[in-house]
Amino acid sequence: MNFTAKSITKILKQVESRKLSSRRAFEKLKNLPYETLPFARIDHHRTFRKGFPEAIYAPGKTVPQLEKIIRTVRRSGHPLIVTRLEQKVYESLRRKFKGLLYSKEGRIAYFRKNHFERNGTFSKNGKDVTVAVLTGGTSDLPVAEEAAITLELIGRRALRIYDCGVAGLHRLLDQLPRLNETKAIICIAGMEGALASVVAGLTDRPVIAVPTSVGYGASFKGITPLLTMLSSCAQGVAVVNIDNGFGAACFAASVTSPR
Repeated sequence: MNFTAKSITKILKQVESRKLSSRRAFEKLKNLPYETLPFARIDHHRTFRKGFPEAIYAPGKTVPQLEKIIRTVRRSGHPLIVTRLEQKVYESLRRKFKGLLYSKEGRIAYFRKNHFERNGTFSKNGKDVTVAVLTGGTSDLPVAEEAAITLELIGRRALRIYDCGVAGLHRLLDQLPRLNETKAIICIAGMEGALASVVAGLTDRPVIAVPTSVGYGASFKGITPLLTMLSSCAQGVAVVNIDNGFGAACFAASVTSPR
């Protein structure tokens, strides 16, 4: 059963016109809120509550568990994102699931890059909303690609601008005209994490700051940039957890929603 707005409306109209019994309609819709597996509860209702597709966090799950979860989500008709997926695990999964795509840099798997609309249907064009994905350095790319691909899967255009850290501020200043054409900026940086404050001080766009675990010892695997970003004196900065490109993309999509 495909749990999309269109398919559910069709069932309700069939009940209304007496072409479908209430018992049969119940059987079709009984797994709509969530579906219980021995080791997971698959949330089929998330797309209607949040406007985002289901996401599977891969670490800690066995390959058989991932297979079962993916198969269940695919049967529901919703799009799917698998985050933090190692390539060797992906190689096992793609033999079972035709069309499963993978970004090695972003460590993220997905079935297709069609834009996902809030009503639970796919659109080839998506919303004409651009979100910048900006990094301090090249080492931040895994987090940036997780954010960029997630944005594209949930109906936003991702403008990738990489390696514009404060160690060479002229590289950032050159990009300001492009940044000011976007609706929001995801700012990803490790080391001391100063980039988010600089960007927020130069533009009126909302900035979603993502600290990364990139850096030498005193960066404490992302704690230092996290505290820097939380202590920002620039207005309009929201901070997500360390290395959380997926969460940043979801928040950026929320603040640029045309509702």
